Order: sequence, then structure tokens, then C-alpha cells
Amino acid sequence: MTTVAKGGRGRLDEVRWIDLPSRHDARGVLTAIESGRDIPFEVKRVYLLHHVVADRGGHAHRDTTQVVVAVAGRCEMLLSDGTSSLGFVLDDCTRGLLLGPMLFIRLLGFTAETRVMVLASTHYDPTRSTRSWEDYMTAIAP
Repeated sequence: MTTVAKGGRGRLDEVRWIDLPSRHDARGVLTAIESGRDIPFEVKRVYLLHHVVADRGGHAHRDTTQVVVAVAGRCEMLLSDGTSSLGFVLDDCTRGLLLGPMLFIRLLGFTAETRVMVLASTHYDPTRSTRSWEDYMTAIAP
């Protein structure tokens, strides 16, 4: 993933699915994720979205790379670089969506059973995020 310079926009062309290693046997499936091996960064933070009753996101992380996995249920992720947008359906716990910094994120269409896990490359710091579309557009302006 590319690091975004101050005033730069995220790279939609670098967003990609990552297949998470899963072992199947008679007991079921075990999916394990190793930092720096299965995902291309050291995990500094893991957080879960659950019991969601409204859309989430509506922000961009200035310097955080993430892998987003729907561990149960289904939701949609809309990503924008300020000019173009891409949509993804998250509904498979054996693959995660890798996205770099400074993409505006919206999560919507959560089913009641949806559980989303996010693996992040940085610790949480609210000053390292833009919290509205207007602030995002100002941050990426040349």
C-alpha cells in the first residue's frame, strides 16, 4: 500500500481482496490471520462492529492501512477517492478487503447478524481521521 502524502488522496486502484488462510476438516473450518504474513502490515489495532443499527463510516483515515472482514452476515462498503467510487459486498469470513489510507469509507446495508472485524496498521488517534465528506474534500484538495 502506498503512503499518502499530506493533501493526497487515497488509491482506489490498490484496494484488493486478500484470501485468508483457512483449513477445512471434519470439525469445520479454522481461519487464522498472521500479522505481516497473511496481511501486508503489522497489526496495531483490531476492532469489531456488531449489533449495528445504522450506517457506519463516513470518514477517512490519514495514515492507516486496514483489512476489513465480515466474520458473519453481510454489509456493503463504499470507498471514494474524492473523484471515483467503488462498492464491495463483504459477506465471506475467509477473505478481507485491503484498503490504504485516505479513502473515504462508508459501510451500509448491515444485516442483523453482521459482525465486521477490522485489522488496522495504526493505533487509534481521532486527530488522524477526517470525519466528514466536506473535511475529506478539503484535505485532499491540491
